[in-house]
Amino acid sequence: MSGEVCAVLLAAGHGSRYREVAGEGQDKLLARCRGRDGSERAVLEHALLALRAKLERVLLVTRPGNAGAIDIGEAHGSEVLVLDSAGMGQSIAAAVARTADSAGWLIALGDMPFILPATVGRVLDALQEHPLVVPTWHGRYGHPVGFGRGHRPALMALDGDRGAKRLLREGRACELAVEDRGVLWDVDSPAALCFEGAAG
Repeated sequence: MSGEVCAVLLAAGHGSRYREVAGEGQDKLLARCRGRDGSERAVLEHALLALRAKLERVLLVTRPGNAGAIDIGEAHGSEVLVLDSAGMGQSIAAAVARTADSAGWLIALGDMPFILPATVGRVLDALQEHPLVVPTWHGRYGHPVGFGRGHRPALMALDGDRGAKRLLREGRACELAVEDRGVLWDVDSPAALCFEGAAG
């Protein structure tokens, strides 16, 4: 057992809703946006850096042919798992199997660029005391979600497009209230690249 928590950054989707608005050939993960630190980077890079600020080990899961995402992962010292995934469940299962020696996992989404590193740190700290941790903003569940090592079999049993929501419902999650709207903010359209209240 490695004794460290691994962050799993899911970036294997096709972003079809984003493409419907932005146009064919547009990849939301590579779209530029201004982060809460004022820097302008790709959506995926912002999401990755928030995790890397608090965790040594990050596994990026992306689809075949997504050279831009692979380059971002490798540039920031992340492991990269290339997977022709049928959905979020399969991606999580494959990632946990790949990092099975970890002490736990933080599951994050590649299209959520506005999560504060401090929030990642709070989820990580809470995971030391609770086997399942989910950040909430005004009562709504967000990301990243922390899973202790005891959840490894259930995570590895996920399949298809069904993510880990069922585990949250059944697992008596520690609900961690945060003042960070970024935990809910995903980029599904070009309009979402601009984060309202980005300074807060």
